[in-house]
Amino acid sequence: MAVAVLGAIFLIFALTRVWRSSASKPARGAPAVAERNDGALRLTGKTQAVESRSILAPLLAGQQAGTLTITWRIPNGTRVKQGDLLVEFDRSAQIQDYMDKQAQSSDENDKVLEAQAKEIADRATDETDIVQAEDSLRKAELEMRKISILSRIDAEKTREDLDEAQATLAQLKQTFSLKRKAAAAAIRILEIERDRTRQTMLHAQANAALMEIHAPIGGIVVLNNIWKQGNMGEVQEGDQVRPGVPFMQVVNPSAMEVQAKVNQEDLLALRVGQSAQVYLDAYPDLVFPARLVSVDPMGQAGDFSPRLRTFAAMFSIEGSDRRLMPDLSAAVAIRRADAGGAEGREQ
Repeated sequence: MAVAVLGAIFLIFALTRVWRSSASKPARGAPAVAERNDGALRLTGKTQAVESRSILAPLLAGQQAGTLTITWRIPNGTRVKQGDLLVEFDRSAQIQDYMDKQAQSSDENDKVLEAQAKEIADRATDETDIVQAEDSLRKAELEMRKISILSRIDAEKTREDLDEAQATLAQLKQTFSLKRKAAAAAIRILEIERDRTRQTMLHAQANAALMEIHAPIGGIVVLNNIWKQGNMGEVQEGDQVRPGVPFMQVVNPSAMEVQAKVNQEDLLALRVGQSAQVYLDAYPDLVFPARLVSVDPMGQAGDFSPRLRTFAAMFSIEGSDRRLMPDLSAAVAIRRADAGGAEGREQ
């Protein structure tokens, strides 16, 4: 009987501990709850750089969207200076396109020069014909002065010669104008084709230059995880990337910050300017002083109830370390004495 009673007491004690343990754990998917075991307000978040530049796969002018093959990239975590080479893409297609368009442009330019030379020669010939027609007309007009002393047959022939000379000159002048307009239009068409090919050639040359990407700022290279070949991962040499995809970033590690989520019940305990301490999950031995610089006034609705909202708080990290990189899980501890002091000073 005593053994049964002791067994029942032990079972009740074990169930009580299990129930308390499960009740203390947050539900999966619920927003992070601040810890208060040591009297400090603890928030969780991730590190990020104050100054950073995303590196995108180049967008090529005059080409349909495709994929670009990486032939070389700088190792992840490398410290670079502004202007250093970060990545190279295969530029063979752009170089070949440039060479083809350059040869085509040269041929079309030769056609333009040939058409212009032909037009100069044709214009000179037509002008000579007009001069000859004008001379013939003057001769016919001189012959008409003698019509009074000519026979009837010769006088009629002289009139016919005059009419013919006048008609020939008028036709030559009209044809001359039409020929010049037609030749100018034909030359202009050749020039447009040449200029279009030349523009395509310049696009190919510019695209070839885009195959090299240099660092826009000094800092540390951080590779992004992108979707490639059915999986998420960092780009490697030989991988293909679609134009416009941000696959890398350069961050300035000298100024880092932590963005943490705050429950609405803890929002009133925060004041801009509060001091805090930042701990990194990956490096437990690192502790950085920090200061609250901003709190997002627009909260986000929770997953379980729209009445429960979370707010984004930004903490500026003071100090630096080579291990302090973006996208690291971090914990921010704010002492409640400091929170109260800040609140009292503002009041």
